[in-house]
Amino acid sequence: MPEVQKVSIALTGEQVGALKAAVETGEYATTSEAIREALREWQWKRDLRGEELKRLRRAWQEGKTSGPAVALDLGETRKEARRRLKASGQVA
Repeated sequence: MPEVQKVSIALTGEQVGALKAAVETGEYATTSEAIREALREWQWKRDLRGEELKRLRRAWQEGKTSGPAVALDLGETRKEARRRLKASGQVA
């Protein structure tokens, strides 16, 4: 088991009440357990945001290196979309 260290944090009364209620209802054994789970979720979301940011940066770079923007003919774009839908069998 990893080394456990105590950390002091300041919470609002509402936050403390929510933690105590979670323990009282049996959702968590201790307030520390609830805080640890919240931190794990925060770390997971932080990692996901980091990966999404990397993906967006790659897409941005691919777009920049793909060449200059060109005007699209909306009518032709719709025709092409309908053709592809029909070919895929998604449109009767």
